[in-house]
Amino acid sequence: MSQNANITKILNGTIQSVKNVLPMSVTVSSPSLFKEKVIKSKMSVLIGMTGDVKGRIVIDANPTTFSSIGQSMYGMELEGEMLESFTGELGNMIAGNLATNASQNELLMDITPPTILVGEAKLSGFSQAILVPVSVSPSESLDIILMLENQ
Repeated sequence: MSQNANITKILNGTIQSVKNVLPMSVTVSSPSLFKEKVIKSKMSVLIGMTGDVKGRIVIDANPTTFSSIGQSMYGMELEGEMLESFTGELGNMIAGNLATNASQNELLMDITPPTILVGEAKLSGFSQAILVPVSVSPSESLDIILMLENQ
């Protein structure tokens, strides 16, 4: 199978995973190439992908957005270390759902444990990246960045 077909499966699987995991109505905007080398938000979670498609998934949002998602999932506000822990777990849930989706689409994929990024982070070691903007409420959104390595 072509690399482009695999990337399309991962992209579609990522969108489906976000819709499966987040307990609110989400609006996914059109994916675009991500040309930045720096993530400038206050909080992100990074999860590695291995197997047929190699790279990383970064879920990037403001802490208030992650806290709102946590509130809608667990009914309580999260902050500090609890918010960081939840952000990692949210990344795990989305990436784990993606790995399941990938296997259903005949792709071999495994994920690494989440890494929480607090503050600006410089990213390297990928050949292309795709940005998927996701609105979770009229005033809150998160970005999913699929960073893909040359296969």
